[in-house]
Amino acid sequence: MVSIVEKAAGFEAMLVDLADHVATITLNRPERRNALSYRAYDELEQGFRLAAADPEVRCVIVTGADPAFCSGDDVAEIMAGPKPVSKAPTPVTYTATPAAIAALECDKPVIAAVNGAAVGWGMELALFADIRIASERARFGELFVKRGLVCDVGGFYRLPAIVGPAKAAELLFTGEVFDAAEALRIGLVSEVTPHAGLMDHARTLAGKIAANPPLAVRHLKAGLTKYAYGDPREIGAWAIEKIRLLMQTHDHREGVASFLEKREPVFEGR
Repeated sequence: MVSIVEKAAGFEAMLVDLADHVATITLNRPERRNALSYRAYDELEQGFRLAAADPEVRCVIVTGADPAFCSGDDVAEIMAGPKPVSKAPTPVTYTATPAAIAALECDKPVIAAVNGAAVGWGMELALFADIRIASERARFGELFVKRGLVCDVGGFYRLPAIVGPAKAAELLFTGEVFDAAEALRIGLVSEVTPHAGLMDHARTLAGKIAANPPLAVRHLKAGLTKYAYGDPREIGAWAIEKIRLLMQTHDHREGVASFLEKREPVFEGR
């Protein structure tokens, strides 16, 4: 059987490794702080699908090449650049982000080893994991409101269940960035470790999980997902519909322009 590593050999934005039944998916655009391009989104989706399909994989670690975990969308390509031509019929049927659904539907336990900034869709990616551990250098932020947008499925579907609805509202409405200590205090992460030991700690934890009966672990994950979170597809499709709508607004264009021009935005509510 062809392994997940061989199938992912052509990836450009990700590195995929498999050792002792633990697959490690590493976002590998460090020069862009692991910002997600269209290709990176596609490879991330493929990576989670491959991990779910490979019987040798019993646990997945997702992380980023230093200095960041994931800084969200590549603003220059995805928000400011030309949009891909849609082949969808009219009217458009909105669906959840494929990479988000692939991560959420992966039936193997997923550990996010957050080694630096996890902001925007990077924080969403961390939320998709079953367990989050953070280096002391980690930073988190649901920055979507700063770009005149709403969050993806993670912020609506996972964040309120993890930190509570009121704290989730605060994080989503303000878009503020907070550190690893605050993430631990509010229960977003399970542990904060010294930066140099983060991956060793993640691998040790993943090894403990991978040493257990894989079928039992998969059913445990299925039960936790069903009773703690429910089905993400409907809320994911709703979020994408609102994101597409908001991307046509002046305030979104102003949010992007101010980011690229390194100035404070002026929002007008239109």
